[in-house]
Amino acid sequence: MLRSLLVVVAGLLPALVSPAPASAAPSRCGDPAVTTYGPASVTGAIVGAVVHEGRAYVVSRGPKPPVLAEIDLATRKVVRSVTLPDGPADGEPEGGWAAAVSGGKVYVGTYPVPDLYSFDIATGEVAHLHSFGKVGGFVWSLAAAPDGTLYAGTSSDGRVWEYVPGTGAVRRYGVLAQGEHYVRAVAADDRYVYAGLLEKQLLVRVDRVSGAVQQLAAGSAAIGVVALNGDRVLAAAGGELIDVRKDGTDLRRVTVESGLLDALTPTADGSVYAASRPDGTVYRYRTGDTALTKVIDPPSYGDETRLLHVTGENTLLSFAGSGGLWSLDPGTGATEFTDLIDAGMPAGAERTQSMLVVPNRAVYAGGHFALDVRDLRTGEHRRIRVPGEPKTMVRAGNKVYAAMYPTGEIVSVDIRTDEVRSLGYLGHDQKRPWDIEYDPRTGKLLVATASLSASIPGALSVVDPETGETDVYKGVIPGQSLMSLSLDAGRGVVYLAGDVFGTSAPSASIAAFDLARRTVLWQAEPMPGHRTFQDVKLHDGLLYASFKRDSGAWMAMDPETRQVVRQGKLSGYGELTVHRGRLFASVFREGGNAYELDAGRGATLLATGLGDEWHTNPQLHFEPGSWNAWAIAGRDLARIRLDPSCPPVTVPAG
Repeated sequence: MLRSLLVVVAGLLPALVSPAPASAAPSRCGDPAVTTYGPASVTGAIVGAVVHEGRAYVVSRGPKPPVLAEIDLATRKVVRSVTLPDGPADGEPEGGWAAAVSGGKVYVGTYPVPDLYSFDIATGEVAHLHSFGKVGGFVWSLAAAPDGTLYAGTSSDGRVWEYVPGTGAVRRYGVLAQGEHYVRAVAADDRYVYAGLLEKQLLVRVDRVSGAVQQLAAGSAAIGVVALNGDRVLAAAGGELIDVRKDGTDLRRVTVESGLLDALTPTADGSVYAASRPDGTVYRYRTGDTALTKVIDPPSYGDETRLLHVTGENTLLSFAGSGGLWSLDPGTGATEFTDLIDAGMPAGAERTQSMLVVPNRAVYAGGHFALDVRDLRTGEHRRIRVPGEPKTMVRAGNKVYAAMYPTGEIVSVDIRTDEVRSLGYLGHDQKRPWDIEYDPRTGKLLVATASLSASIPGALSVVDPETGETDVYKGVIPGQSLMSLSLDAGRGVVYLAGDVFGTSAPSASIAAFDLARRTVLWQAEPMPGHRTFQDVKLHDGLLYASFKRDSGAWMAMDPETRQVVRQGKLSGYGELTVHRGRLFASVFREGGNAYELDAGRGATLLATGLGDEWHTNPQLHFEPGSWNAWAIAGRDLARIRLDPSCPPVTVPAG
């Protein structure tokens, strides 16, 4: 619910947040001001997965509380499921990347609270065991040593932890590499823990007794998977497979032709199976090979692989992040795919990634590997499978265009047939799309992106939706990621907003880019000390911007003079939208609020109680010719009246 707002006065003119005038409240301001339609996006997506004695145990991704489901691999049916209760720490678990089996129990490490849970296979009892840190942390990986001791890799502390199931004893090991915040993968034997580091791109060995750290190899990218294969350690660093003896000698490397490796599983004969994304291809490798050998094309295209497992019958099993189980007979090449929701996996409401409204036709909500579509004509709901997370969408004609994470792929969805078609990948390390617009003058798509690493600058991509031909302008704001763009179609100029978080630069920039000449016209730092633009929007001759890491700062800037004419504070950050000649903002924090922004009048509160359940950034999508906007209330799809002449709307809790 809305708490009392602390208005911070800043800048050239005070930007006061005031309620809409109650004096002008005609009949159109009556109830209902809010109508909800159930979960905007539902999912059966998974993260952690393990196999034990003919059963698989998978952990959901997104719903609260997370679900741990037990699957009979013979029947491919969910036979039991439990939820992971909220622990004592602040925040609530939303999934568990990490899973391991030890002593008849399944252990799960969760996020965005880094907690450890156990599930007793015999009794079905669930227990909260330990909290490794505060809200915002992750348990990325778990491994059981031969004696049953568990080892966890966590962020944002970048440490390895030890948990002894028999006693509950906990140990935190020392710094593995200065400045490292993410231990992304772990494996353990009777003497050592082997850890893959994300930022420093290192494979290290930690003595279980002394805590001494030894570097075994440096990767060409973040190390996301570690596995043991006899006397050797395997690690996946982007598209590179590292194969090294446990003492650090005899280092070997092979590289997949495209994509990155996200799962490894050794077999009894010393062979190793590897899966890559975004294509989902499976490869085979043996120490001494100079290349990876393709086994099969993807049974689940565009998916992330959460687990590869070889059964006693030499059948390869895989669990896909989107919520699928597939099997492969390497001898015949035969495959079988099962959707986990169809198998009985409890589906749940997840955080929405993006939204788009096709007026009088449908509302599209982007989730994890799916678009949930509500037909505005019939009220019916359907799901369209897509290869990843649609981070941002735009419509042009009969197509919805979505920019996907974590691949940087652009896909189209036909609003008449639901056909999904790939336009290709942006490439150039641009895998985190943040904003997309359609330029009606040129018929091109404009995409603003960031890399997965702060050391690689973002890019503006110009995509032809008919041919997929793409021009990528990397580093258009030097040294910065791109978070947003706003098109001035009449002038052929696109305004780009940057982000310097993770770098040493003190301030983020805005740049103007000429689409005809494909050159930067100017670059400015309008708000020194503000490091991340969240959104930028051209409105009535001014550039308005919302800042992410600055407690709701916003500004209005004259693009001709590059001078800020208004600045102030909202309750949080989010996205901006222009409708009927006015500018609106929907933001996180203090209950989740919606505002009208105006360089003259400042910020006017229009609604509160929307919640903080967006996965990316809160958005508003108005119906043409009305003040009704589609949004998310909690995790439900909602239609909310945001008439600036009406009193503020309070969205009911629940």
